[in-house]
Amino acid sequence: MPIIGPDPQCLDVEIRRRQVSLPSVLVSAVALIDADGRVLISKRPEGKTMAGLWEFPGGKVEEKETPEDALIRELKEELGLDIAESCLAALSFASHAYTDFHLLMPLFVCRVWKGVPEPKEGQEIRWVRPMRLGDYAMPPADNNLVSLLQDFL
Repeated sequence: MPIIGPDPQCLDVEIRRRQVSLPSVLVSAVALIDADGRVLISKRPEGKTMAGLWEFPGGKVEEKETPEDALIRELKEELGLDIAESCLAALSFASHAYTDFHLLMPLFVCRVWKGVPEPKEGQEIRWVRPMRLGDYAMPPADNNLVSLLQDFL
């Protein structure tokens, strides 16, 4: 029987070809989990890309930085927390093609840190029960990790 319309396999190849041409961005994120089993999420402030969406704290991995180093730096800058690398456990990662870049984001879990999370960059923060994470609008890359985190916790 002849194929009517574009071959789905060809479409997949074309989509992948376009995604490969996008610049890659490496961002490291963490699910901070408190003693009550809640997860800390942060709302992107006005003026930033995807403002108003909730996300796992973290940020871009700079040149010559490991994802763990980036998290330690970002959590100090954004939330005033001191975290040891040994307290970060890799859980999973997201790989998502946005319109103008491809994001690769390892997600770590952390249950031990020094300090009390305090928003330092105009963001709003909230402790959320894992099963309620789906109630918050998140960027696609973060959203893709929610069910995995819920199953883990």
